[in-house]
Amino acid sequence: MRRGVRLIPLALAAGLVLEVAVFLLIAHQIGYGWALLLVLAASLAGMALLRREGMRAWRSFRAAAQSGRPPGEQVSDGLLGLVAGVLLAAPGLVSGVFGGVLAVPQVRRVVRRRVQVAAERRMSSAAAGEMFGPRRVRVYPPPTASGSPPAGSADGSAQQAAAGGPTIEGEIVDPPR
Repeated sequence: MRRGVRLIPLALAAGLVLEVAVFLLIAHQIGYGWALLLVLAASLAGMALLRREGMRAWRSFRAAAQSGRPPGEQVSDGLLGLVAGVLLAAPGLVSGVFGGVLAVPQVRRVVRRRVQVAAERRMSSAAAGEMFGPRRVRVYPPPTASGSPPAGSADGSAQQAAAGGPTIEGEIVDPPR
């Protein structure tokens, strides 16, 4: 079993303790009735967001599939929208804040890119190409005949990357097994 999976129950318990502590702290400041109303309003907003994001994700996925485009961006954006809705709908102020932040399009765009990079690392190159489309790769000239890297740096890669070598757009495929 993976180490991260074993930590999920501990993380859920810590999250629950944090939610209760924050609720009690806020309730002490603004009153228990107002704090309860705040949690209820966040949950209702989360349910509305879940419905809207679910429908939007399904429509954008179908449009991408019908037009022959890779659906990866629409799928990951839709999943992040659903996660934002679930976090808002879950009763709690801390999860509501995280859900509200994730509902902001600029934040979701940054998180979506990180989710895509993590998914591409765990997939084969062919599956990642089908899911997210062709990726850009940089191709640098090989070292000189003497075996030393060009550009005078220790390994040459930092200066080559800074120089912006030629870029070839295409799909990366796995070699036959």
